[in-house]
Amino acid sequence: MKNLIIVESPAKAKTIERLLGSNYQVKASVGHVRDLPKSRLGVDIENNYAPHYITIRGKGGTIRKLKNAVGKSDQVLLATDPDREGEAISWHLAQALGLESGVPCRIEFHEVTEKAVKNALKNPRPIHMERVNAQQARRILDRLVGYTLSPFLWKKVRKGLSAGRVQSVAVRLICDREKEIQAFKPEEYWSIIAFLKKDGERQEFPAKLLRKAGRKIKIHNAKEAQSVLGDLKNETFVVSKVLERERRRNPAPPFTTSTLQQEASRKLGYGARKTMRIAQELYEGLEIDSLGNTGLITYIRTDSVRIASEAESDARSFIKNMYGDDYVPKKPRRYRRKAAAQDAHEAIRPTSVTRLPDDLKKHLSGDQYRLYKLIWDRFLASQMESAVFDTVRVDIRAKDYLFRATGSKVKFPGFTIVYLEGTDNREENESILPELSEAESLHLSRLEDKQHFTEPPARFNEATLVKALEENGIGRPSTYAPIIETILRRDYVVVEDKRFHPTQLGFVVVDVLNQAYPNVVDVAFTADMETKLDKIAEGKLEWVDVIDEFYPPFKKTVDEAEERVERVKMPEEVTSELCPECGRNLVVKHGRFGAFLGCQGYPDCKFTKAIRRSTGVNCPLCGEEIVERKTKKGRRFYGCAGYPECKFSTWYVPVKKSCPKCQAFLVKRGGKKGYLACIREDCDYREGDKPKASSDSDT
Repeated sequence: MKNLIIVESPAKAKTIERLLGSNYQVKASVGHVRDLPKSRLGVDIENNYAPHYITIRGKGGTIRKLKNAVGKSDQVLLATDPDREGEAISWHLAQALGLESGVPCRIEFHEVTEKAVKNALKNPRPIHMERVNAQQARRILDRLVGYTLSPFLWKKVRKGLSAGRVQSVAVRLICDREKEIQAFKPEEYWSIIAFLKKDGERQEFPAKLLRKAGRKIKIHNAKEAQSVLGDLKNETFVVSKVLERERRRNPAPPFTTSTLQQEASRKLGYGARKTMRIAQELYEGLEIDSLGNTGLITYIRTDSVRIASEAESDARSFIKNMYGDDYVPKKPRRYRRKAAAQDAHEAIRPTSVTRLPDDLKKHLSGDQYRLYKLIWDRFLASQMESAVFDTVRVDIRAKDYLFRATGSKVKFPGFTIVYLEGTDNREENESILPELSEAESLHLSRLEDKQHFTEPPARFNEATLVKALEENGIGRPSTYAPIIETILRRDYVVVEDKRFHPTQLGFVVVDVLNQAYPNVVDVAFTADMETKLDKIAEGKLEWVDVIDEFYPPFKKTVDEAEERVERVKMPEEVTSELCPECGRNLVVKHGRFGAFLGCQGYPDCKFTKAIRRSTGVNCPLCGEEIVERKTKKGRRFYGCAGYPECKFSTWYVPVKKSCPKCQAFLVKRGGKKGYLACIREDCDYREGDKPKASSDSDT
């Protein structure tokens, strides 16, 4: 008889079975096997909120196979993921398989490597019921909120809507940002740049006007700008101060779940869901030549920046051998964790720093390689010496005006030879300045005045939304991707130019929920509930008490809102398309499976058709029209109307303009301040300034 280990995924099972050999049989539950029923509440409110779990449809066969394996095994160990969700899956498996409670049947490891798994086998423990209770509390809270508020929305807005405890707050963040943008009033201002050079040199450098007569200067319009230019005409520009110093730049810490999702969005163009799917594959194990199935990274759901001392030591040795002693810090780098971090798991890192991304490239898909390289680069850089820059700041006077030029050059590259953290905002590059000395006169090449307008706060993209959710304590690392997917699927927000825009429906739902029960869309209230869930996991609060403190006043307030809140009539979106049966206009309607077109004369005329938003551009493959479509997850793309016969599609917005080089159509790329580019990958035609390269591509 063999020892039985049960994990969640078949890939992870295959990896562990290879590591442990013939004495162990490893089976997969393929995720949860039990859950609350979908057709009813499934929570006994009168009996301390006892949940009624049922076997998930399709999992009966899985449970029967696992029971059969249990009966043929000496020992059964549950090795589901090392977090609350994994702990809950282990508990459900124990219940479904009839395993004794309190028996040390749970093992936990944070990387799928031989050493980690074998160490875990030496230290089995009972199931951690506080973690299970925290997961149960979250599940029950979400069920109570959803099954109370969703019917309320059906009555007050329209059928088919749903509300969630955490997702609704995310929609509010996006709506509030949109209101800020709508209320924003741009203000005009002007900047003046002097382009200067040393006598006898051809290379010029820019200096920006900062002050006049010792006070910060503000130029509000063209007239004021011209006045300044007039003052400076024929004036002498003289260096008044040169300040040189050394500046050090430290590397970013290794990835947490949140920072991985943010950086994969910035650098690779991956959504949170895609990032987590690929990371899970890298964690569970992939086929690597003679090694067999091998886990390449540590556990992916974490808020910690801590790394194991062994990994730290291996990284320092690798850096020394690869780059030399100068790139190894005198002391190992330790990063400060955030106050709210649970710090239950390590940061995300490679299981072995010696597995170089390029060495593994032939074994990985393109997406797997890019994400693994991102994780490997970030980890290695986090253990390297700081970069050092020689910076110079030069103040230049002309009459009573003060200009300033800044420049820098790399003195020692440090970690930057491996990795640089991405940013959500473009940074201005500093100039390389010539050698300058105080009292030196400079030659003015030209003065340039430029008009600007203050800009509203930027709409959220995936990276900044995940960052906002984390900073506000909304959700936890494992929930960011499902939150984004849910609010897109419900049509509360849409993605345009990689930014989240709230729909009219999103605004209405947030407003109605705010009237019904303000706390459900309140950021601070939601964050406080997350803290209470953490305390349940720590054994400091009882889960029934937390739910009982919340639910009765919540239910009472929503019931009272039934009478107080007026029904919102969503205006019909009338199209110019006419009904072929009665000649009246078609309108956008919403049903169980999303939006569709229906006759304005309903119920007299019941004509309906699917929505196909025209782009006016023809498919380059078959000549049919390209129409706007949506993925199952709510993301907008553009595809051929002849699908499935023709499978052409692109994420970019088609433009009714032909490429002057090859006559194919152009697409809009690069966001609001983007550029036009040819749809053909083998054509390099561009119109406008090209921003940072994007990893999105046509399919």
